[in-house]
Amino acid sequence: MGDGGPRMTIPTQLVLRALLEDPTRELYGVEIGAAAGLPSGTVHPILARLEGLRWLESRWEDIDPRAEGRPARRYYRLTAAGAQSARAALARAYRPSSVPRFRPATEQP
Repeated sequence: MGDGGPRMTIPTQLVLRALLEDPTRELYGVEIGAAAGLPSGTVHPILARLEGLRWLESRWEDIDPRAEGRPARRYYRLTAAGAQSARAALARAYRPSSVPRFRPATEQP
């Protein structure tokens, strides 16, 4: 993409749609993956790219992992500019191509 946005692969679109459900809500990776229907190994690289573009901000949960019996979670949330960029990018991704699609001519016997 020429505007510095992420490649709008289907998984990236699914992650953005999940985050846009409630742009002010913080979600952790597994929640985003469940909402997007994607595995963690697919979601986390996308989140890292989006955070690098400053579309997302993240923070580590402040817990004692031993007391909670699980590791701390990293929560993600769209920035205001990121939400706006995500909506625009999704709109572009869904816009039909302006190039007409022609079927190849078949030779008549």
